[in-house]
Amino acid sequence: MTRDRIGVMYERDWAPEGLPQFARDVERLGVDELWVVEDLEWAGSIASASTALAVTERLRVGIGITPAPLRNPALLAMELGALARMFPGRLSAGVGHGLRAWMAKVGAAPRSPLALLEETLTAVRGLLRGEEVSVDGREVRLDRVRLVHPPAVAPPVLAGVVRPRSLELAGRVADGTIVAEGHGPQDLAQALAHIAKGRADRAGGRAADGTEGGAEGPAEHGLTVFAFLCVQDDPELLRATVGPALAAHAAWLERPVEQVFAALGPAGDAAARVRDLWAAGADSVVLRAVGPEPLAQLTAVLSELRG
Repeated sequence: MTRDRIGVMYERDWAPEGLPQFARDVERLGVDELWVVEDLEWAGSIASASTALAVTERLRVGIGITPAPLRNPALLAMELGALARMFPGRLSAGVGHGLRAWMAKVGAAPRSPLALLEETLTAVRGLLRGEEVSVDGREVRLDRVRLVHPPAVAPPVLAGVVRPRSLELAGRVADGTIVAEGHGPQDLAQALAHIAKGRADRAGGRAADGTEGGAEGPAEHGLTVFAFLCVQDDPELLRATVGPALAAHAAWLERPVEQVFAALGPAGDAAARVRDLWAAGADSVVLRAVGPEPLAQLTAVLSELRG
């Protein structure tokens, strides 16, 4: 897959019925990727991804992210495998821990989030490759499961994670990593170091618990980075528009708001921030437009990036 890709997020607060037209619009703009969300009580990611794929022709659609505790890995592989067969080469599937408070709300909080994610990623990737998969893990149980209709080419399965041990896990067993909004070039350097450690552990045959015989991992590892976007020339309007989103995200990341990386300001400045992420190792930058006229904001940034 090519590097220096640009994507856009269909925000969870936008009505689901607006997704088909938005997908068509961003495809016409020449965006490489459209990403959909699966947060508890909002829309389901498989339904959203299916819709976006069905109404477009070349657009790549990413799931960012489905929580592993909500998805049995066999069912998840069945869903992803069907989409990959119907829309070959156009799907990327992100899987993560899920917000623990949300998972507890539906009785799905795992005993070991790390074990659950690693076992889920390993099982789903194996099933999508057409393998018979048995797992007797700490969180996942599968007994000789095999997809009847595996895809000819398995879609990449990415780990949407933040913390060091989870980033190492991503390097060990995922096809790529999704880095959350707010992380800048220095953060990416640290994330890539943790991912590289996980890949080294896999190459040495070490599993998560330090024992020999780690799960087979991919030959390559892609990096997708989400970033807030707000194209606005007026500094006061910019602060009023994007300030609440940055403040809320700063609290989640447990860092000062001024350390939350985002693509902000005039279109040229926002485009420069995208280029900074590409230069730091991002293969794809997925923009989350904040404020009015998201398509106009995206068009302005794309014009700068292509100029």
